Amino acid sequence: MADMAKAIKNHESDNVATVFDVVRAGADVKVFDKKGNTVVMKVSNDIPYGHKVALAAIAVGEQVTKYGEEIGVATKAIRPGEHVHIHNIDSIRGRGDWSAKGGK
Repeated sequence: MADMAKAIKNHESDNVATVFDVVRAGADVKVFDKKGNTVVMKVSNDIPYGHKVALAAIAVGEQVTKYGEEIGVATKAIRPGEHVHIHNIDSIRGRGDWSAKGGK
C-alpha cells in the first residue's frame, strides 16, 4: 500500500494547505498543522505537487488565507478538498497591473 500524500497547514487561520505530492482525484491526503495535529481529507480533483487544497468551504469573494495572510479572493465557490489555484482565485500577490494603475 502506498504512503498517503501529505499536506501542511502553515497557520491556524489558513483555509488552504500545501500538498507535498501529486494527488489524484479521490485520494486521501493527511494534513498536518504546526501543533502536530492531523486530519485526513479526500481531494475532489487532481492536485499538482506544491499546489493548495481547500480545508473548508470558501465562498465567492471570500479571502483565501495561507501563512495567516490573504493571498487571494475566491472567484468561484470552492469546496473542501478542492484544488485551489488560478482557476478559482484571483491572486493579490505579484500583480504588476496594480502598480501600473497606482494600486498596492
